[in-house]
Amino acid sequence: MHCPFCSAEDTKVIDSRLVTGGDQVRRRRECLTCGDRFTTFEVAELVMPRIIKRDGSREPFNEDKLRAGLQRALEKRPVSVEAIEAAINQVKHALRSQGDREVSARQLGERVMEVLRGLDAVAYVRFASVYRDFQDVSEFQQEIERLARDPDTGQPADRG
Repeated sequence: MHCPFCSAEDTKVIDSRLVTGGDQVRRRRECLTCGDRFTTFEVAELVMPRIIKRDGSREPFNEDKLRAGLQRALEKRPVSVEAIEAAINQVKHALRSQGDREVSARQLGERVMEVLRGLDAVAYVRFASVYRDFQDVSEFQQEIERLARDPDTGQPADRG
């Protein structure tokens, strides 16, 4: 680590502490040449895979697009901002844990539907209708029936 004051290469760590819930390490350093002290922060660099679009083009993973898609599906639904952020983190964690450098947009969409399914059934159907390009009401009906039959949705199968 170069000293920000004199650009010397030799510094020593005086103190290290975990910050932001253990996601960062704060290090207090001292330059061995000029004696000035400074603070550095260390975080793990977690690289997200690139997304392979349906047309074969590739683009970097975009968390803002994921957030916008989830928010659009969850519009006017009783789901907290914290739950949406947790869903985003769940999707990102799943993508990173696959260990692939590239992931198809289809895999990403399926992962998002899986998360939405456990979060809110209406939002799940909204997202699925756009993602799977439903053409008529019968496709909505089939998806709703499939959702009602599956006990792993996180929603009650019978509300009546």
